[in-house]
Amino acid sequence: MFNGKSILITGGTGSFGHRYASTLLEQYDLKRLVIYSRGELKQYEMAMKFQGHENVMRFFIGDVRDASRLREATRGIDIIIHAAAIKHVPIAEYNPMECIKTNIHGAENVIQAALDNNVEYVMALSTDKAANPVNLYGATKLASDKLFVAANNMSGGRTKFAVVRYGNVVGSRGSVVPFFKTLIKEGADSLPITHKDMTRFWITLQQGVNFVFKCMERMQGGEIFVPKIPSVRIVDLAKAIAPDLPIKT
Repeated sequence: MFNGKSILITGGTGSFGHRYASTLLEQYDLKRLVIYSRGELKQYEMAMKFQGHENVMRFFIGDVRDASRLREATRGIDIIIHAAAIKHVPIAEYNPMECIKTNIHGAENVIQAALDNNVEYVMALSTDKAANPVNLYGATKLASDKLFVAANNMSGGRTKFAVVRYGNVVGSRGSVVPFFKTLIKEGADSLPITHKDMTRFWITLQQGVNFVFKCMERMQGGEIFVPKIPSVRIVDLAKAIAPDLPIKT
């Protein structure tokens, strides 16, 4: 379903975007691959990494909050992978309006741009934290998921919308494993955790990418796809990474 297609990835310079773009370029003959994100430095670094694909890849500076820029970027696009989000839980709590603008209003803008430009498929990336959310990040992603599912009612089958909801990507930027490793490297005398009973669902980056590909092939419109993935207690993770360091709650 990807050969000869024009694909846009919002938030495409993140860990997921890099791996998803790499897999697309390796396995399919694309017409166009558009990376849509805010950071010029990350776009430059990604362009350097993907040298040799200049005939296919395009880089758009833009924010999902900017409806007109998003509509411009999605002109002629067949498939949207929506990965842009404010994902860091404490940062979202401290900047609630910014989180809402990106995760909820940004989702609205993606939906409207897709409808306006007759995009065929839209797959939105979500999180396990959207199930019975206890933090703002999870609550905004729950609202976003509802918007994408409901968008199928507006499209009349013209554009198909679905959601992939998975867990924490092992080793992704800003996640707990590299955070713990950095603390250990800097000579920390303990590892901090928020609560002794806290757990995380885990998935590798490539597993996440493969799951999105599989769900793209399965989607009819309106689904929330959830993989069966293992969970681990953060206390056990900390002990596995640094068995000799105490844990500070």
